[in-house]
Amino acid sequence: MAEQKSVIGLLEQIKVYGKDDAEKMVTARIDTGAATSSLDAKLAAELRLGPIIKTKIVKSASGHGLRPVVKARIEIGGTMLEAEFTLADRRKMKFPALIGRNILKQFLIDPSKVEP
Repeated sequence: MAEQKSVIGLLEQIKVYGKDDAEKMVTARIDTGAATSSLDAKLAAELRLGPIIKTKIVKSASGHGLRPVVKARIEIGGTMLEAEFTLADRRKMKFPALIGRNILKQFLIDPSKVEP
């Protein structure tokens, strides 16, 4: 029998868990074009995420760059999981988190679902 996947929209509220019971609810952009999920570096620092486990070359709208990668626990669509996130300066972006395919393979995406 096939595993039942949760349905998420193009924007989702996620809870990011950090060290010492730190946690924060943020709105994340769902991006099927992104291989890896990404968090704002300032948010990661605020939640004391780390250590940096590796670096990764990432292609983005602003070109190619080397980004640090951390593991983080999040809750999205009623599912708790741990995944790798690149850290980037997302201050000029509309959303502090971007959820890419490394997480999305566990979900179905419904573009008509508009409530984050």
